[in-house]
Parts: sequence; C-alpha cells; structure tokens
Amino acid sequence: MTGPLPPIVTLKHLAEWAGYNHGVAKKQAIEMFTGFVADIGRVLKKGGKIRIPNLGVLQVRIRPARPARKGRNPATGEEIRIKASKASKKVAFRVAKGLSEAI
Repeated sequence: MTGPLPPIVTLKHLAEWAGYNHGVAKKQAIEMFTGFVADIGRVLKKGGKIRIPNLGVLQVRIRPARPARKGRNPATGEEIRIKASKASKKVAFRVAKGLSEAI
C-alpha cells in the first residue's frame, strides 16, 4: 500500500496493493479479484456458504412468502388488511470474531 488510505477502497485499490505486496502486475491482480468476485456470486447463487477465515461468512438468507392477513391499527383499534408478501432472498455477511475484535 502506498500513499494515504482513500475514503472508499475499491477493487482497483485492492488489486494495486496486492500487486505491490506480492509482485503481481496490477492488470493481472484486477483479473484475479474480478474472477474471485464472480466465483463468490456463483457459489451464492447455488445456495452455498462462503467462509473466509478472519473475515467472515457470506450466505443467502431466504425469507418465505407470507399470506395476506388481518391486523389492527394500534392507535385506533381499526381492523386493517395486510397485503401478502413475496418470498425474497438476501445476501448476508456475518463478521468473524477475529475481525470484529481487531476493529
């Protein structure tokens, strides 16, 4: 790493630092990181979990669909209809203990 830390670290910054620290060309390091991100996407799409030691765990969390139902407005007591919700998927990241302690 050379120079001050930018406010937002991008893939290009990571590739530049990896190239500098490990003697890899910047262009090759960018290709490696891009491939790494693509591989992570493929694993998550298939429903897998990715565990990176000292960083954390990436996984897809699935929220099932919920049917329409009746509820009550707590302020007025009026009965209301709550719309049905669709099933959804969300990528979740859980920070590793070592990283959270280091921060």
